[in-house]
Amino acid sequence: MVVGDLAQEVDVLVIGAGPGGYVAAARAAQLGRSVTIVDKDELGGVCLNRGCIPSKAIITAAERFTQMKEAEEIGLEVTGEVAVNMKKLMDWKNGVVKKLTGGVGQLMKGNKVEVVTGDVFFNAKDAVRVVSETSSQTYKFQDIIIATGSRPFELKILPFDGKRILSSTEALNLQEVPERLVVVGGGYIGLELGTAYAKLGSKVTILEGTKSLLPGTDDKLTRIVSRKLKKLGVEVITEAMVQGGENKGEEVVVKASIGGEEKEFTADYCLVAVGRKPNTDDIGLENIGVELDERGFIKIDDQCRTSVEHIYAIGDCAGGALLAHKASYEGKVAAEVIAGQKSAIDYQAMPFVIFSDPEIAYTGLTEAQAKEEGYNPVTTRYSFAANGRALSMNQSEGFAQVVADKDSGLLLGVQIVGPEASSLIAEAAFAIEMGALAEDLSLTIHAHPTLPEVIMEAADSLVLRLNK
Repeated sequence: MVVGDLAQEVDVLVIGAGPGGYVAAARAAQLGRSVTIVDKDELGGVCLNRGCIPSKAIITAAERFTQMKEAEEIGLEVTGEVAVNMKKLMDWKNGVVKKLTGGVGQLMKGNKVEVVTGDVFFNAKDAVRVVSETSSQTYKFQDIIIATGSRPFELKILPFDGKRILSSTEALNLQEVPERLVVVGGGYIGLELGTAYAKLGSKVTILEGTKSLLPGTDDKLTRIVSRKLKKLGVEVITEAMVQGGENKGEEVVVKASIGGEEKEFTADYCLVAVGRKPNTDDIGLENIGVELDERGFIKIDDQCRTSVEHIYAIGDCAGGALLAHKASYEGKVAAEVIAGQKSAIDYQAMPFVIFSDPEIAYTGLTEAQAKEEGYNPVTTRYSFAANGRALSMNQSEGFAQVVADKDSGLLLGVQIVGPEASSLIAEAAFAIEMGALAEDLSLTIHAHPTLPEVIMEAADSLVLRLNK
């Protein structure tokens, strides 16, 4: 039965219930607007259901497994075999996801946001059609926020089949630890999942088309990670141009050109992780004049406005860094702008985190970027090998690096590779956001023994150099 011939009117309509969409919906509601949020799948979007959260759960399980196997190093003897039960691991991971998506549901309910499930299609600049299996309804809006996210980019020469050739979605739901896993793509998704499965017992081969892992990341940071991958038995092959692959039933064969030589790699599964594509097709944007760039991302200004009045876009579909926390940040900005506040996006202190081993995190400018922007940068670093807490954790690989302007002392950037870098970067992001000097970090008393002391020590050294 098709219902909904009469359009429903709403102040703010949000398309997409991921970390951008649900945050935008909650903030708009808190600012006094009536809000409806629509998603074709489930609350939480890719991040909660098929991305950030499930991947970090698997990474955590893999890290715990490794620590148990290496416990003898610190005098703990594990009797009996330490084994992986993938079904239980996946059940636990799914339980984590369920708790968080339930929390999003409560957030929407608590803010009186109407939640609708269905596919969205623009049929006017102020109206969309939402279609589900059982109904079709038109919604007229005053303002709309597009937060449709992104999906794994599919190679024509190596298309996903969901059985042996996998996207990250299927790789997060394997019911067995592969004996052999080929990962196509050495970016953060391929690296994180490849490392996790290597720790769980897979023989992992990473094929990356560029000259190094994690393209675009400072090679001083990636060098530490590459050394650890070698210890884990992960084979990393750079400048490997994949030519195709084939599901052979019980295994998959991937072909690649390496240094002009054709090679084949046989594995139980192949994970293809070569980037993501915006979900901006098939929703009718071409009908209303919303401008896209050459890659299909929606063009926005510094208040998340698109080329069409009262239509906003946030998160992955709007391009830039494809980060869940960036989407949430933009969601708040868009909602505040709609509510009449003078809000605008500023990425100066955006934190970037890679859950590799050891973790990588950075914010602000690197030394090279600082030079490009006209600063006179000074850089110092401090090693985790000299940090009491890192040594007592048996995780002393890596360092923290601080960048400041020699002329003003202004803190410009911080880069970390080492234990819990994902958490440590928050202090640096806060310092840069508030316009702190390197001296401010140096003068801040840090508890001992703790990991954040590496940032303080690096800042101490930097201040000494600035004062020379």
